Amino acid sequence: RDEKDLVQLQSGIEQGVTLGTPIGLLVRNEDQRPKDYSETDLYPRPSHADLTYLLKYGVKASSGGGRASARETIGRVAAGAIAEKYLRQVYGIEIVAFVTSVGKIQLRMTPPSSSVEGDEDAADDPLDPSFIQLLSTITRQEVDKFSTRCPDTETSERMTQRIIRAKEAMDSIGGTVTCVIRNSPVGLGEPVFDKFEATLAHAMLSIPATKAFEVGSGFRGTEVPGSRHNDPFLAKSDGTLGTATNWSGGIQGGITNGENIYFRVGFKSPATISQVQATAQYDGTSGTLAARGRHDPCVVPRAVPIVEAMAALVLMDQILIQNARRAAANLLPPLDHLPPSMVLPSKRVLQKLAEDPQVEEVEV
Repeated sequence: RDEKDLVQLQSGIEQGVTLGTPIGLLVRNEDQRPKDYSETDLYPRPSHADLTYLLKYGVKASSGGGRASARETIGRVAAGAIAEKYLRQVYGIEIVAFVTSVGKIQLRMTPPSSSVEGDEDAADDPLDPSFIQLLSTITRQEVDKFSTRCPDTETSERMTQRIIRAKEAMDSIGGTVTCVIRNSPVGLGEPVFDKFEATLAHAMLSIPATKAFEVGSGFRGTEVPGSRHNDPFLAKSDGTLGTATNWSGGIQGGITNGENIYFRVGFKSPATISQVQATAQYDGTSGTLAARGRHDPCVVPRAVPIVEAMAALVLMDQILIQNARRAAANLLPPLDHLPPSMVLPSKRVLQKLAEDPQVEEVEV
């Protein structure tokens, strides 16, 4: 499939400036072949949304997957590009995603000895130092040098061969995308249901073909003791408080702490394959289905900009919420009567508390 993905501006922008009215963008699907989907008149595709859409709505698109098609993500990417431009100009935020695995072929993320069996508390760090360094330096330009969008020459070549093998077998294969957000403001995220990682997970798992999500050290962080996994605080060169490590992934208590935010999204092997599959028709009659058409043997490399766009939209929403809260708070008189246990203490207050831990009132 060769789509030009040309964007036609319909409304909301003039002379490079937004007008305050809705921004309308149109992208036409030009390289479509509806007849390639005639088999789905009889068969619901295994692990696709054909049957569930019919059960829910009583009607479905006659060709392709309708809203279950990844083509719907063009709107997400277009909106995310607008959000990201604001985030970059105002906050200097950088969002970079890249492929970390295809099938069982993985970019090195964990220390080599982490695969050794055993349950010793003297465990390795959750993630390899080289991977943490990569999160701090990787750029989109480096990612896009590779057709697989995996920024490592040897691993990328192995991934390419794995995808080719799946294609030759008329099969498919899945994988994972890792994303890092740098220079995020502190204080984003709500403390209960809309924790920052919860809104990220909601956004990422709404992308077609996603099956898994983890933030920071993720599932690997469950394998090391707390003494190893905790992120100790330290003073940064700019005078702010930061963390010596970042296994939390830049989020603590559901709220961003200013460190790099990083997470990983798992994509399943595409459901539509050309390999003959034993299945059943809509009426339950047994049969075989071999889907026609042009279908990706692996969607993971193409999912990278979608992950970046959804991350930008989550950030934009959370920044607007936090800015509204701050604007409302600034209309109130300052809180200068609270005990030190309720506010962020100054150095003078900390010194006073160190001298007398029992003090109840300190001018803040």
